[in-house]
Amino acid sequence: MPAAATAATTVTTVTPATATTAATTATTVVPPIAPADAAGPELRRGVHAVLREDVYALLGSLTAAVAATAVIFTWLAPWNDPIGFVACAYLLFLVIYRITLSQDHDRPAVRDRMVGAVVTTLALVLFGTMADVVYFTLVNGRHALGHLNFYTQDIHLTAPKDPLTKGGILHAAIGTLIEISIALAITVPLGVLTAVMLNEMPGRLSRGVRTIAEAATALPSIVAGLFVYGTLIVPFGHRSTGLLRTGGLAAAIAISVMMLPIIIRAADVVLRLTPGSLKEASYALGAGQWSTVWRVSLPTARSGLTTAVILGTARGLGETSPVLLCAGLGRDVNVNPLHDPMTPLPLAVFSMIRSPEPGMIQRGYGAASVLLIVVLVLFSTARLLARRNRSLTP
Repeated sequence: MPAAATAATTVTTVTPATATTAATTATTVVPPIAPADAAGPELRRGVHAVLREDVYALLGSLTAAVAATAVIFTWLAPWNDPIGFVACAYLLFLVIYRITLSQDHDRPAVRDRMVGAVVTTLALVLFGTMADVVYFTLVNGRHALGHLNFYTQDIHLTAPKDPLTKGGILHAAIGTLIEISIALAITVPLGVLTAVMLNEMPGRLSRGVRTIAEAATALPSIVAGLFVYGTLIVPFGHRSTGLLRTGGLAAAIAISVMMLPIIIRAADVVLRLTPGSLKEASYALGAGQWSTVWRVSLPTARSGLTTAVILGTARGLGETSPVLLCAGLGRDVNVNPLHDPMTPLPLAVFSMIRSPEPGMIQRGYGAASVLLIVVLVLFSTARLLARRNRSLTP
């Protein structure tokens, strides 16, 4: 400890006794002031490090909870429900884990680890559910996926009891490709232009459009199908002279209703992340507003806009309810979206799974596996592009 902190502080006061006498010195002693860091340095708690004690506490609490639940279900209450066993074990785990953590950590640290345990559990449940869906679909469709004709033939000459060496999903794949292409031609210009309007023209109208777009992302898909069926197919879809009959174009419009809010919302978020300094530099050089949008904002957000389009495409690929009402059910290849039914992959899966024949059910699971793989690839690509966009954003 420094000497200045331990020494006494001396204050000297001079008072005149008389006009001819010497000055008298009064001395007052002030006690030393303890330094601020006398209690020791403040301990810092890491929030990302995994401590060995935490691992032991987690494993020990989990083991104790399972053992206690086994005793309860075996001796005290002879139950045999596996869901009840898991629920009881998890509740006991939380209680034991809370008591164990309180022995070594303060209250904020205990609360942090308890919340982390609950969030991790929910993430594992969701991941396990998704993995179970993927595994179930691929396992049931593996027999159909192993045949080359499954990808190169349609089913217009295939009977329900024919083996898997006959028939395939070529008609559904072509129908999906045509309908998604038409839907992208409708939604990409409208979605990007709407997102640009929301960012470049703020005001009451923009707030209203943004609210409607956010609410439409939760729109049930059957409502979109009913909307297109009631407003376009019924008034203008006469079987012989109608302009818009059940087929590929009507299905593409229904899919566009579902894709458009996704693209608008994702593109709006991406354009908001465009650095304002780039726009200001463009304005300082004399460029106008729309020239700045075309030459600065859109090129800067290119990867993010691509991600928005991919997300919208993945949403449109998996929609079944709109195409169920608007596409029609066909068994052969149709490349004309204006005439005759055009069956996409989701509708083909729906129709094949309903068949009582095992061969058609296996074809349905095979088509579902193809659709699932395509959607997973699109979402993974969108995720990678979004990560790249974040790394490039200053």
